Amino acid sequence: MIETVLSALAGWIQSVIETFGGWGVAFLMAIESCNIPLPSEVILPYAGYMVTRGTFSIHTATIFGAIGCVLGSIPSYYLGYFGGRKFVEKYGKYFLVSHHDLETADKWVEKYGDWSFFICRMLPVVRTFISLPAGILKAKKRFFFTFTFLGSLVWSYVLVYVGIKMGENTEALKHIWHKFDALIITVCFVLGVIYIVKHIKHIKES
Repeated sequence: MIETVLSALAGWIQSVIETFGGWGVAFLMAIESCNIPLPSEVILPYAGYMVTRGTFSIHTATIFGAIGCVLGSIPSYYLGYFGGRKFVEKYGKYFLVSHHDLETADKWVEKYGDWSFFICRMLPVVRTFISLPAGILKAKKRFFFTFTFLGSLVWSYVLVYVGIKMGENTEALKHIWHKFDALIITVCFVLGVIYIVKHIKHIKES
């Protein structure tokens, strides 16, 4: 049952990219940046695979990926900016953002300043919720969105490149492809469950 649902999700991601090309990549990455756990670790490698099929270039795929991250960060940033810390502390649980996440973001910003937004965009999990704390801290928009784009660009290049290498070796991997596909789905599911459970735990402890 679970594998069927996750396979359907992976199939939906693929169909969006195949239908809308670069804008499909941007749309999916925007969803991830809106605190919705839609893994870029599935989106971008498939975009890389589509590069090997001539759908678009590596640069187009990565740039649209970074654009999507910026677009998805806008509502989260302004929600934190106008809602403030009290609002996010009270309603953040609905976005899977806990007090622990806010404290983590505070430490990153305190240690690295505006550069933290660049660094966090290249880190799994952290990259999905950094926009809300950035808004709360009223980070300067030009720095936040510039670093969001640049950090996401690096992240996108890495994962798209992984997808390209997989696409170039499709025949060599053909005999294990179905097992590998199932493994990706399983890993993404486990990571997603761990992410949600940990956040629910932090929210309850808050």
